[in-house]
Amino acid sequence: MIKVWFLLIIWIGSALFVMAQKVPYGNNPKAGDYFDAGDVKLYYEVYGEGKPILMLHGGVYGYIDEFEFFIPKLAEHHQVICLATRGHGKSGIGQEPYTFRQRAEDAWKLIRHLQLDSAIVIGFSDGGSTALKLAALYPEVVERVIAMGVGDVPKDSRKNTFHYSAEQLLGESKNYFENLLKLMPEPDRWDESLRMLSELYNEDYLSTETFERIQCPVLLMNGENDQYQTLNSLMLCYRSIPNADVSVIPACGHLIFYCNFPAVWESMKPFICRQR
Repeated sequence: MIKVWFLLIIWIGSALFVMAQKVPYGNNPKAGDYFDAGDVKLYYEVYGEGKPILMLHGGVYGYIDEFEFFIPKLAEHHQVICLATRGHGKSGIGQEPYTFRQRAEDAWKLIRHLQLDSAIVIGFSDGGSTALKLAALYPEVVERVIAMGVGDVPKDSRKNTFHYSAEQLLGESKNYFENLLKLMPEPDRWDESLRMLSELYNEDYLSTETFERIQCPVLLMNGENDQYQTLNSLMLCYRSIPNADVSVIPACGHLIFYCNFPAVWESMKPFICRQR
């Protein structure tokens, strides 16, 4: 019995040690820094060494920490760079309305700030759309793209309108957003940021005018039951990109990497390692 209790104590101690050692992605002083994007300072974190991979997170609920499963695996062989979008976490908001072009230009400025020749770009949801826009606008700096949770969104095609507010989001996930507000350099402007984010969703678009300009290899990855992008929307996007592959994760919604990370990882791994 004493031996059993001794082993149990060791197991509990080891578990607590692992919990204490969990990396605070999105708020990591050892990995974080800022760069000047013109009208705003944006936050980013860097992990590992090797060929660069730029990670672009989703919107509203999205932040760097959503890539917690990806970062340690990718950082084994790559330099992993995680950008915090305007109005999210430790990045500022700036003075200009949000657009996908603006987000792509912010990503391009970070690549230039870090003096990188090019990078593999992985994006989810808003970040996936930004990755595709970046590849279309600045093909010289994008080696390949993995875009998750994206689809064809032609101009004036949106059927739903968004009206996000601080009151709404705090009502839905109080603890989560209160913790994010503690990171924000301008928490008093959060409602303003959410209004601009809603306008981005309601008014901006991403379709053939962007997709047809992409020159690099692209892997599109969506869940079979994505709540925001239908399989038809995904396939329209796939057919418009000259050098694209597509992967559908069965029985998953928008958050494919929380639904079935092993399937997501096994789908993207050979694409990342492929020789251009």
